Amino acid sequence: MAKQYITTLEKKYTEEIVPALMKQFGYTSVMQAPRLQKIVINSGVGQAIADKKLIDVTQEEVTTIAGQKAIQTFSTKDISNFKLRQGMPIGVKVTLRRERMYEFLERLIKVALPRIRDFKGVASKFDGRGNYTMGITEQIIFPEIDIDKIAKIMGLEITFVTSAGTDEEGTALMKEFGVPFRNDKK
Repeated sequence: MAKQYITTLEKKYTEEIVPALMKQFGYTSVMQAPRLQKIVINSGVGQAIADKKLIDVTQEEVTTIAGQKAIQTFSTKDISNFKLRQGMPIGVKVTLRRERMYEFLERLIKVALPRIRDFKGVASKFDGRGNYTMGITEQIIFPEIDIDKIAKIMGLEITFVTSAGTDEEGTALMKEFGVPFRNDKK
């Protein structure tokens, strides 16, 4: 039987993070510890209404960043003020799970976030159920993107979906993974 590949972050989760969370929250079983279920990378491309090539360029860039093919998202209704028709492509998204999820998280924490100019940490705002969404204003912080081939600076929204029941558990999980949260308390 072939040996299965385990990412560094996945190994850290099972060997260090789970025991730390069990101790912190007093869990009796390993299965009670919150875990990262998936990472969703989303980019809205409102300018694609005027420039149809922009959606394809963004799809290619998000695919390069994620290491998995991104899909286009389409509008669900007509909005005449924005010249938007139902079924028009308006965004790009990709959902990462298992090994690709852990690899992306490691690249984000160790390579991409430190490349942000004047970086002081990410905001620690959770959704109330332990899930965390962060916005990135420029896709050029990822080393996979060639700056010379950029058509337009686009933002990304990265959502970390966890099995945590509360924001406190979700925050503890993300901190253990190494997400650099900003110290808002003064």
